[in-house]
Amino acid sequence: MITTQFLLTALVVVLAPGTGVIYTLAMGLGQGRRAALWAALGCTFGIVPHLAAATLGLAAVLHTSALLFQIVKFAGVAYLLYLAWQMLKSGGTLSVNGTQTAQNGWRTARRGALINILNPKLSVFFLALLPPFLSGNPATVTIEMTLLGTVFMALTFAVFILYGLFAARARDAILGSERVLKWLNRSFAAIFAGLAGKLALERA
Repeated sequence: MITTQFLLTALVVVLAPGTGVIYTLAMGLGQGRRAALWAALGCTFGIVPHLAAATLGLAAVLHTSALLFQIVKFAGVAYLLYLAWQMLKSGGTLSVNGTQTAQNGWRTARRGALINILNPKLSVFFLALLPPFLSGNPATVTIEMTLLGTVFMALTFAVFILYGLFAARARDAILGSERVLKWLNRSFAAIFAGLAGKLALERA
């Protein structure tokens, strides 16, 4: 069931830059390795509700209920715009600067989890991604979906850690340049705003 094809497909999906990757990179650059690890953990656990929804078939409800989809979607849009503002705001909790102190790890993880939880497309995504790799035995569907989802989460966590450690390693090189810091904050803010716009245009 856990085939090479599934692992390669999952790896390609995880490597693609998205909100979780951007957030983990921002935390690694802004606060270092520990914050990046917490961010990776939070983003990974933010996948759990969507995997559960796909496994239990609730993603189909989300996909067919326009009102529910819109509510979750615009909550996600608002949150991404809030993160963009925190990147731009002087002294913001996400801004990259040389004087920023490390924040509470659980708070960092919670923000990462919310980024994924408030993206309704993830439930539909898993409902489309996982079934092609099932054995076709109705009696084991739940177990197989859970196992595939667990492997996907493990890959997500591993790749996000690598992204975060890379960012943390580059942190010392960029903190000495005020120009680079401003460019990074504006770039991350623009990316979060762009992802918010993209999510706002998504349809169920």
